[in-house]
Amino acid sequence: MGGGSMVVRLVLIFTILSVASSIDDKCAACNAVAEELELGLSNEKPRNHLDMRHRLDSTGQRRGKVIDYRVSELRVVELLDGICEKMQDYTLHKIDSNRKEWIKVDNWDNLTISKQEAKAYSKDLSTYCGRLLEETEDELAELIKKGSVRGGDVSKVLCQDLSAHCSRTSASHQGNGYGNGSNGEL
Repeated sequence: MGGGSMVVRLVLIFTILSVASSIDDKCAACNAVAEELELGLSNEKPRNHLDMRHRLDSTGQRRGKVIDYRVSELRVVELLDGICEKMQDYTLHKIDSNRKEWIKVDNWDNLTISKQEAKAYSKDLSTYCGRLLEETEDELAELIKKGSVRGGDVSKVLCQDLSAHCSRTSASHQGNGYGNGSNGEL
């Protein structure tokens, strides 16, 4: 192995790292997060109301509220908790020379790109997710509690209405493009 090929490999590694250090298509990334949230919504089990009647009054009667789980803070926490860690299961998959999409990885050994490159992308998506939730969490939580975030419209709510990372027109492709629609700065 000559010195020239070592230099080429180093340049390739630095190129991969610099490409992976930022999310180019925030719309596609946002849609990947929305897809994971959508999955969380579809896997929700029916839950009993939360009984918050823990205080006893002077007559020994329990006082407090019974809260519908669907509008509770607990539901929001359970839906959003750990979602950004789950984004580490995704990486960028090349469709053709111009397009890439975020895919959930079942087996890291079956990837067509190096595992190191794939993991760098997944870390970027997880970091992006953290910033996205930081920016939108309060409004998103309110919309979840109001019942405005239902299966099928998470992407519209999160990526168009709250973060504006997808424009009204580009969002119709459900965000699997790459390199366009980089509106919104995170």
